[in-house]
Amino acid sequence: MSVLDVGCFDGFYAFLAERRAAEHVVAIDNEQYRLWVASRWGVELRGGEGFRAVHRLLRSAVEYRRMDAFALDGLEERFDLVYCFGILHRVENPLGLLRVLRGRTVSGGMVLVETYGVGPEARNDPAIGISEPREVYARDEFVYWGFGDPGLQRLAQIAGFSRVESFIDVEIDGHPRIIGRLVA
Repeated sequence: MSVLDVGCFDGFYAFLAERRAAEHVVAIDNEQYRLWVASRWGVELRGGEGFRAVHRLLRSAVEYRRMDAFALDGLEERFDLVYCFGILHRVENPLGLLRVLRGRTVSGGMVLVETYGVGPEARNDPAIGISEPREVYARDEFVYWGFGDPGLQRLAQIAGFSRVESFIDVEIDGHPRIIGRLVA
C-alpha cells in the first residue's frame, strides 16, 4: 500500500502507516503550522524539526517533502490511502483541496479526513460554518470552517469522490470534530 500524509506536522500518521507495513509513505507539510503554534502558544518552531527528530529515532524510510497541499498536482504518484487530518478547516479553499486529493488517490483508494465540525444542532445541516479569527481557539486565527456530515459529503462528491462513508462526530476538549472516509 502507498500512503500520503497531507499536513503531516510531526509525522505521527505517516510513521504509523510505515509501522503497519505500508510499502511507500510520503509525508508533506507546508510548515505553516509554525504560524498557528506561535500565535496559539508563543512557541517559535523551525519547520519540520519534530518530523526529522522522530524520523531519525525510528530510522524511518518515510519520505518528507516540504510542499503545499495544493502543489500535489505536480506529483506523478498516486496513493492508495491519503490522510488529511486537521487541515481542511485551515485552508481557504476546502473544495479545491479535496479535488487535489482526489487527483492523487488511485481509483478505489480512500482519503481519511479529520476536520473541525459543527455543534450537534447543525450536524445534519448541509451548510458549512464560517468562523471568525480566534472564534474557535482564543489565540488561533487559522480555523475558517466547521463542517457537518451533509456539507462535507457534498464537497467530497463535487470533488469527484464516488462514495462518502463512515462519518463519525466526536468532541475533543469541547470542540466538535468530524472524521470521514472518502472513496475515490
